[in-house]
Amino acid sequence: MERLRHDDPPRLGPYLTVARLDADATDGAVPERRYLGRTADGEHTVLLCAPLPEAAPAAWAIEAELASRLSVPRFLRPASQGSEAGLPWYAVPYTPVLPLPTALAAHGGPLPEDLVRRLGAALAAGLATAHARGQAHAGVTPAAVLIGAGGPLLGCFGAVRSAAPEGPPGLDPGCLAPELRAGGRPEPLGDVFALGAVLAYAASGHTVPEQSELPPGLRRLVASCLARDPADRPSAPEVVHALSTAGPAQMSAPAVTVLDEQAPLPLPGRVVAALAAQSAELLASELPAARPARPARPAPQKVH
Repeated sequence: MERLRHDDPPRLGPYLTVARLDADATDGAVPERRYLGRTADGEHTVLLCAPLPEAAPAAWAIEAELASRLSVPRFLRPASQGSEAGLPWYAVPYTPVLPLPTALAAHGGPLPEDLVRRLGAALAAGLATAHARGQAHAGVTPAAVLIGAGGPLLGCFGAVRSAAPEGPPGLDPGCLAPELRAGGRPEPLGDVFALGAVLAYAASGHTVPEQSELPPGLRRLVASCLARDPADRPSAPEVVHALSTAGPAQMSAPAVTVLDEQAPLPLPGRVVAALAAQSAELLASELPAARPARPARPAPQKVH
């Protein structure tokens, strides 16, 4: 959680904004403005998302509407949306989540390979579902990955499609496939390229790492996802299969536990502590309307 800035909206629809989800250090690589908000009575807490100033608001709202109708596993699904003073927004019920860059900061560096595999397999499975329906996510980037105890969620849907003519704001350049940088339209294999960059980031702290920075068991897969020619990249189901194995020496033995929806995600202790701290801090936060007014200054007395 980060404190609100002077130019942040005090409310979006029925929700009062309480804090920013993203830290200042990651603002340049976040495709949306994201807030934690609550209703004035304090009964409902939500994650609020709104477009960056550089995005095309009408296109962003269309993408949010499409995301609300997709119902894809692991995709963040808007539960309600609207507009406040010309600024479109959507809300999802709050559960403690950390953007992937924040999770790495809390952990103190790259995540363990087993956890990277689990996160990647879950995200790839969601992308595979969307791709089978003919839909590309077009917004996969490290900040779009939200990590919670129940596994990862993928937000920032359609960030490339809702970009202004100047280009997509807030997307890590390492996640943009060459065909997108050349002006092509978002396609499923562009999502695979971006997922490869996210895997590289989770395992090394960089979306464009040196091979030596990656665990040996992930090098071949990441390299194939990041192939310049889309035809040389694996499909999302193939990424699921590659990540759901015990390791490079056992590529044909799927480890079902990697994709077991019922199994708790084995998050590092510091990440769990950061999730708990976020939840406690949010619950303890005063709502803007509930903050006591400053005492009035006494009127100056006349001197006779």
